Amino acid sequence: MTSDPWGRVDEQGTVYVRTAEGEHVVGSWQAGSPEEALAYFERKYEGLAVEIGLLERRVRTTDLAPKDALTAVEHLRAQVVEGHAVGDLAALAKRLDALTADVESRREERKAARAKAQDEARTAKDQLVAEAEQLAESTQWREAGDRLRALVDIWKGLPRLDRKSDDELWHRFSHARSAFSKRRKAHFATLDQQRDDARARKERLVQEAEALSESTDWGDTAARYRQLMTEWKAAGRAQRDTEDELWARFRGAQDVFFQARSAVFSERDAEQRENQTLKEALLLDAEALLPIGDLKTAKAAYRGIGERWEAIGHVPRDSRPKLEARLHTVERAIREAEEAEWRRTNPEARARAQGMTGLLQAAVDKLEAELARARTAGNNSKAAKLEAELAGRRELLEQAQKSLEEFSG
Repeated sequence: MTSDPWGRVDEQGTVYVRTAEGEHVVGSWQAGSPEEALAYFERKYEGLAVEIGLLERRVRTTDLAPKDALTAVEHLRAQVVEGHAVGDLAALAKRLDALTADVESRREERKAARAKAQDEARTAKDQLVAEAEQLAESTQWREAGDRLRALVDIWKGLPRLDRKSDDELWHRFSHARSAFSKRRKAHFATLDQQRDDARARKERLVQEAEALSESTDWGDTAARYRQLMTEWKAAGRAQRDTEDELWARFRGAQDVFFQARSAVFSERDAEQRENQTLKEALLLDAEALLPIGDLKTAKAAYRGIGERWEAIGHVPRDSRPKLEARLHTVERAIREAEEAEWRRTNPEARARAQGMTGLLQAAVDKLEAELARARTAGNNSKAAKLEAELAGRRELLEQAQKSLEEFSG
């Protein structure tokens, strides 16, 4: 009989393996020596150990699915239990038990990771849906549209949830995108209609502007062009190419009119500046009449100056007030001289002045007599009152006498 610590071969060639529970038959050997028999079954043990080692490495270093790993463990365990090998089968069983525990632990970790990933995916999809629903109300058409497309790409990169949850969230997400697309389509349809309306209105404005471009009614036409510009701005924008073309025609028509007006105004301005020079020279003649001496001569000269003034024509608008103010100064001086002459020669006014002077002189004479009597009588109180009244009457008399002197000047 041949044996070693883990097995033996009896005289009939039966091979046994030793375990904690006792010996078990693992096979028989008839073709060679007992040593060869033990060596053969020991190699089978080593083969099992190698397979277990390879499985251990796969479990710990690859993403082998737990189900597949456990199937492989049970397959190896069956071979160990069948015991067709000589060696420490209990050690192999312990390694398989440890490997089973490792696989179960990894399965729980993967399950927790999947649950966490699902929770994170649900949160992420909830956020995507909330943002999409918010964007559905936006009027920032380009930015919101770009963002919604980006959200779709993000959605595709997220893990799927359970079918019901995923379908519900996708339905809300898809509905938000559809609502935005409908609003954007309606907006641009309205915008296209508005642009068509703007084009029609601006075409009419261009036609009127071109019809006015040859007008020589400078004031009214310029005012109408300003109104047309206001209407142009209020009409809104047409399509860009149409807008540019219509604006070029509209602006061109205005340029034709305003350039023609500018040429006419430039010529008129030159003439008016020359008129200003002539009127400034004429003002020197008018101002030479001051102060008014001989009223008759001054009036005749001023009439001639006025006729020449009117004949000269318009001057630049900004110089007109100053020139007219200087002329009016001379005119006012002549008018005041006329009024003074009228007052001096008016017999009714002279008579009134003489009458007033006589009345005031009589009043003064009377008050002086009363004052003398009061003083003689020693009535100081009455004298004081009479002195005050006499002072006032004398002042009025002095003024009346000055007015009367004007009639004798």
